[in-house]
Amino acid sequence: MRRVLSHSAAGALALLIALGCFAASAQAAPRPPLEHEGRWFTDDRGRVVILRGFNLVYKVGSYRPRDTGFGRDDARFLRRHGFNSIRLGVILKGLEPEPPGTDGRPSYRRGYIRSLARTERTLARHGVFTLLDFHQDLYNERFEGEGWPDWQTIDDGVPSEPKQGFPTNYLVNAGLQRAFDNFWANTEVAGRGLQDAYAAAWRRIAGKFRSNPFVMGYDLINEPWPGSAFGPQGCGNPAGCPVFDSTTLTEFSIRVLNAIRSVDPTTLVFYEPLVTFDFGADTSHGDTGDAQAGFSFHNYCLPGAFGGPGSGPSCESLEDMVFSNADKQAEETGDVPFLTEFGATDDLETIERIVRLSDEHLISWQYWHYCDCEDPTTSGPGIQSLIIDPAKPPRGENLKRDKLLVLARPYPRAVAGTPIELGFDPGARELDLTYSTRRPDGTRSRRRLDTEVFVPRVQYPNGYRAEVEGGRVVSAPGARVLRIERRRRAAEVAVAVKPAP
Repeated sequence: MRRVLSHSAAGALALLIALGCFAASAQAAPRPPLEHEGRWFTDDRGRVVILRGFNLVYKVGSYRPRDTGFGRDDARFLRRHGFNSIRLGVILKGLEPEPPGTDGRPSYRRGYIRSLARTERTLARHGVFTLLDFHQDLYNERFEGEGWPDWQTIDDGVPSEPKQGFPTNYLVNAGLQRAFDNFWANTEVAGRGLQDAYAAAWRRIAGKFRSNPFVMGYDLINEPWPGSAFGPQGCGNPAGCPVFDSTTLTEFSIRVLNAIRSVDPTTLVFYEPLVTFDFGADTSHGDTGDAQAGFSFHNYCLPGAFGGPGSGPSCESLEDMVFSNADKQAEETGDVPFLTEFGATDDLETIERIVRLSDEHLISWQYWHYCDCEDPTTSGPGIQSLIIDPAKPPRGENLKRDKLLVLARPYPRAVAGTPIELGFDPGARELDLTYSTRRPDGTRSRRRLDTEVFVPRVQYPNGYRAEVEGGRVVSAPGARVLRIERRRRAAEVAVAVKPAP
């Protein structure tokens, strides 16, 4: 990244040196509702919004994230450290565990919906946006996973064999392939096609949450798998599964999106590529034609995936390929990209590498996972989380502080213009940001509209100094949110945040 500072022109540089403790300040956080302008999230004031956050998905028991112990202290923790989004898991088996009654009406669990709504309200009160996610891994418990209810798991009697756990069952379990095949075929069960029932469940959720301003979007399906089409179509290659993507998967996304739009015409809707995208394969998912569509993707490097070199720093080329593929999808469709999963590890170098690449590609992210939450389908018990037990306070031995230091980075949560470059040097603890004063639609940002940079105390326990070219600092000394106003004729603004001397 090029240097963004110049000390040559007097008056062009505003310097703020904040020493000691952070002062309290009014925080004009990104204002809901969130929309998008091309590849950028935007808030109600037209500023580009960057999101940082976590997944919160409870895959067992009641499927209710509140039952993990997640509550107000966790929401306060998120706000205090600058995290402004949560991907909140909805398990279809928890929503509709039983088939329709004799009248044909779906049997949705009202208590389950109310529990999700309480969690969302808790987050909203602390300024945290929620992405609702219909989550599945390996379709159903029958295949050592979770997701669809038993009555929608149609395997035609094909045995769930062999059982080799997550994620290997995607490749080897015959019953799992048949269940996905029936889903993609929209096979009828209890008087409805499986995809029709799925779309109806989404319509019920969207109808409940459509008026909640901090519900930023709906993630249609977590990590879809093509079923038996994976082998015949040769999906295990850098091109992915073009035929399946452009037909079956795109048609499914449009079907569910249309069901949501029948009750909620404006909230962002995110479609996902096949799970193979996570490891470097491309996607051919088509344009949904929806003005408020987003592209939710994940980034992992599994040892030996698609002939890859394994985990660790050698994965960087594959991980960067995932970001490049996401950039291409956003450019082709005009949809906003969002990295909604990565991590699931205690390897800090891997986490640092992904967040650095996210900065380079100017993409928002959500780490997997906030807590272990008894997850049966992950990289291993005890290693994926930031908080060990959400039922306990998020501090002390219950908090992985070294991981927090990697994830809680200074970043521009709202930009009055369009980001150009963003980078953070964790060794020097220096943030460099450059942005155009023109918004993504090409219009000039209002001069009095602030850019907000969140400056976490864990990175700057003794304070920070901010150097700004093309703008001036308008926040109080030591404010946790650094607020910057552009100068009258500035075309670009450059910001550096460093530890106080």
